[in-house]
Amino acid sequence: MADELDELIGFLSDRNPQVRSAAVDIVRGLTGGEDGLRALTARADRALPALLRLLASAAGSGAGEAAADSLVNLSQDAALATRLVALGAVDAAMDVVARRGGEQPALARSLVMLLVNLTHVASGVAALLQVGDEKVQGLYVAKLVRSFCRSSSDSEEQDTFEYVASILVNISKVEAGRRILMEPKRGLLKQIIRQFDSTNQLRKKGVAGTIRNCCFEADTQLQNLLSLAEYLWPALLLPVAGKKSP
Repeated sequence: MADELDELIGFLSDRNPQVRSAAVDIVRGLTGGEDGLRALTARADRALPALLRLLASAAGSGAGEAAADSLVNLSQDAALATRLVALGAVDAAMDVVARRGGEQPALARSLVMLLVNLTHVASGVAALLQVGDEKVQGLYVAKLVRSFCRSSSDSEEQDTFEYVASILVNISKVEAGRRILMEPKRGLLKQIIRQFDSTNQLRKKGVAGTIRNCCFEADTQLQNLLSLAEYLWPALLLPVAGKKSP
């Protein structure tokens, strides 16, 4: 079994696209079970780079979606998520979403879910915020917020970017993330708050959590928060208001 799995991982980098596609479909199936995840985790040094390469090179095919799904399942493990970040998974995911998201909503949805898992670890948050590069810092976040606010859907099954709500909660747990979201010139928090009216409960819950996290900056960002009062207070108060008696 070990030799067969090693051979399978090797096929992920085969020159023949049909071989790569067949191999990644099998890998996706393996990541759906504990035994398969355990076996692939033991071979993460080979499996993770191969899946990322396949994601980038085959994003326009079914193999790209299978690679993305495999990475989503593997990245539920914090240690593997950290290794993926070090391999450039955040940049790879954002690049593919930008290039293929409109044509392949299922692929974009999987990659957003991958980013949720990656932002559960500190290095993933820093990578998504682009900390350390002032020229582009916050650009990824702005792109995700734009997609999040433009793609609202009444059907959760068709909502490609609904999981951006969870990413926003993750990044707003750190000061750098809150500062980017609350920067007046960007206007990101104002856009996000408006999504509180969505019928999608994942969106609504994520927006509420993001707002609560941003309120930790009230001592230094009070003026910015007050400027959003028209949108902010309803979002904060409605979850605890309850229903009126008949």
